[in-house]
Amino acid sequence: MIWDMWKQGFAAWEQATAQYMEKVLTNPGVLGPAGAMLTAAMKTKAATDKALASWWATFGLPTRRDQERALHKLNQLETRLYDLEEQLYAQPTQKKS
Repeated sequence: MIWDMWKQGFAAWEQATAQYMEKVLTNPGVLGPAGAMLTAAMKTKAATDKALASWWATFGLPTRRDQERALHKLNQLETRLYDLEEQLYAQPTQKKS
């Protein structure tokens, strides 16, 4: 009984909130500044990432991109190794005479 009342109250609240948020988030007065804030945040992140990469490079340490590139190469080598192992096991065994 209490649970049903709570569910009904929540459903009513959710519906009212959804209608309100739909109106607010389709308003150009909200979308413009929100888009500008997102753009500024992304530019800040890009500048921060560039500064950090430069800082790491100054100390001779690999950057995140360098690490990702090395990991990709390791994955490629591992795949080739597995392929070679499969080919080796697929060959018929030869007896020495």
